[in-house]
Amino acid sequence: GSGGEGSLLVTGKLGEVMGESSKIAYTLARNFLNARVVGHQANPFLACERLHLHAPEGATPKDGPSAGVTMTTALLSLAMGRAPRPDLAMTGEVSLTGQVLAVGGIKEKVMAARRAGVTCLVLPHANRGDFEDLKPELQEGLEVHFAKTYDDVYSVAFCEDPDGYAGGFDP
Repeated sequence: GSGGEGSLLVTGKLGEVMGESSKIAYTLARNFLNARVVGHQANPFLACERLHLHAPEGATPKDGPSAGVTMTTALLSLAMGRAPRPDLAMTGEVSLTGQVLAVGGIKEKVMAARRAGVTCLVLPHANRGDFEDLKPELQEGLEVHFAKTYDDVYSVAFCEDPDGYAGGFDP
């Protein structure tokens, strides 16, 4: 490890909103790891390591908060040395207090997940109606979880509940 102050450098084709979202994800992951994940209360990884997140240029412009829950999960995975379940896709904006907020493009995201062979989805609870409005053939065969807080996302991604508290994350 670097033994210094932890930091997150973000590069690539990220718009301003996604840049902000990555900073929120980093702060949430740091706080969540030490406050909520059993066996990781003293894990110094996110507080001490210098991390670099790069979003390469691709066909899809990357600007928006939709990757907040995904970036938080990736940072926690790295810090814990543990992969999330492999059949999983997720979307959702995340707040500093761990609330999972609605995003756009649910139909397109569900279609992309199906094309990629994903069988488990985590969507914001506030987008439940968007999912339920989809044609039945887009919904069938999927295990779908609707998240209100990052606790809900963590439980699905890592197949375990965070430490004790069932209400929501309170930093």
